[in-house]
Amino acid sequence: MKKFLLLLAGLMVFTSLNAFADEGYPDAMMDKIMAMKADAEVKKEMPASVPGATVVTTAEALKMFKEKKVIFLDNRVKTQFDTERIAGAKWLFCDALLDNPATASGLDKEKEYLLYCNGTHCWRSPAAAMMLSHLGFKKLYWYRDGIPAWKKGGNPVE
Repeated sequence: MKKFLLLLAGLMVFTSLNAFADEGYPDAMMDKIMAMKADAEVKKEMPASVPGATVVTTAEALKMFKEKKVIFLDNRVKTQFDTERIAGAKWLFCDALLDNPATASGLDKEKEYLLYCNGTHCWRSPAAAMMLSHLGFKKLYWYRDGIPAWKKGGNPVE
């Protein structure tokens, strides 16, 4: 009986941790993400828009930053995030989200998020926007120009 209860408890924990992972990502979306990743490797620009997110300019991103109604999510690698980021941004590593949708389980689907990375040649923020949209996040903004344009405008970084 003890073994059964332990097994049942373990199954419940596993199920709750994998609530997002059970959803997975559709093959067509994965194909688009892998194509963007391949384009980034040869320095091609990312698309002008991505499904599920509203593209914002630097001026619009700055307005959102000042209003403090949107959570900025940096989708770059950790060393880049640790070195310099938009002031107050949180880290959501795109590659981790790609490997495990449960990475998004700490985010509130009712909040607004602005995703960014290293600009127009970086695949991470548009891919993260697509994945979060698939997971049910409705209020997503993609700052396509990313941290290079943010810094060029003299906007707050930390």
